[in-house]
Amino acid sequence: MHLLITNIHQLLNIREHNHLLRGKAMADLPMIKNAFLVIHKGKIDAYGSMDALPEKVYDAVYNAAGATILPTWCDSHTHLVFAKSREQEFVDKLHGLSYADIAARGGGILHSAAVLQATPETGLYDSAIKRLQELMHLGTGAIEIKSGYGLTVADELKMLRVIRRIKEQVPIPVKSTFLGAHAVPHTYR
Repeated sequence: MHLLITNIHQLLNIREHNHLLRGKAMADLPMIKNAFLVIHKGKIDAYGSMDALPEKVYDAVYNAAGATILPTWCDSHTHLVFAKSREQEFVDKLHGLSYADIAARGGGILHSAAVLQATPETGLYDSAIKRLQELMHLGTGAIEIKSGYGLTVADELKMLRVIRRIKEQVPIPVKSTFLGAHAVPHTYR
């Protein structure tokens, strides 16, 4: 099947040659404005300016209506396997609380570890796979997932098993990172 996507406002490209970018050069993205993109069997078959669109019959045509299309996102630093969100701690930091203040109020990594330790492996998997499916839907095409919230050998291994299971279930590359000693558990203080 050939899918044609037309009227792309900006089609961002990858660079042919890798080189270090600094400062303002990082904002210089290679792109084609007013572009088309042809997908065949899940892979890019052709792309270019709308002026150069080959005249042929396509199985499906989608009008991007001025949207921007970019290559998939490689999310290289995630803690996707967790039992409790820490977003309130982010809000607390925005309001000036220190990490020590947050920990004193019952938050922080040690609290997250305690909740994770009490969560069954299946529960961790179910929530993590849903998060990854949402990320893939939003354009993530490769991901790295860290352990680190287990803080015990058994719970770090539990997290790594969840990551391995995720890796076996999704169509994108998944790299796992063992992040032992992410914090010092209470039992070792």
